[in-house]
Amino acid sequence: MKKFNKKNRNHSTYSVEVDQSGKIGDTRVNTVLAFSNSNKYSIEVTSQVKRKCLETLRQNGKSGTTLYLELFSSCLFLLLKDHIDNVGTVKIDIEYQGHNAKIKEHLINLFLGVGKKIDKDKIEFILIGKKSNAHLLAIGVYRGKIKPDKKISFEDIIITFRTTPKKTGDSLRRKS
Repeated sequence: MKKFNKKNRNHSTYSVEVDQSGKIGDTRVNTVLAFSNSNKYSIEVTSQVKRKCLETLRQNGKSGTTLYLELFSSCLFLLLKDHIDNVGTVKIDIEYQGHNAKIKEHLINLFLGVGKKIDKDKIEFILIGKKSNAHLLAIGVYRGKIKPDKKISFEDIIITFRTTPKKTGDSLRRKS
């Protein structure tokens, strides 16, 4: 399996599966998001970064389930943003039953915020099994057996709330 980098890019598209290890809302553990199929890529968010993000977002009026869904969507965006142009379909493991539409909407809006229009049909939610390459990569990084491709910072996440072209996150958005 190829590690995703600019040298591997070609003009064809491919489908990827996305999995998470370590729930985004569990601030005792790190969270890893990974995609895999013909290419692979992983990000890690430390428990400290998650706590700081949640505290800041709460101070800015975010609360309840929406807080965690938007944080999860922001992490998905950070995982996919440099690769989305080459991906045909993104198949995301169902992590938050009944909230797939909200996650998809926020993710699409994050891409719009950076000038990328993503077709809603490009993003699907499925159950990813334990034998999936995305799961194996995510759990490997989570357990410390594989290094993440990128460690996500507080700033990486918070900036996504400033660039979202939605009414949510208004208090965090950059002033024009």
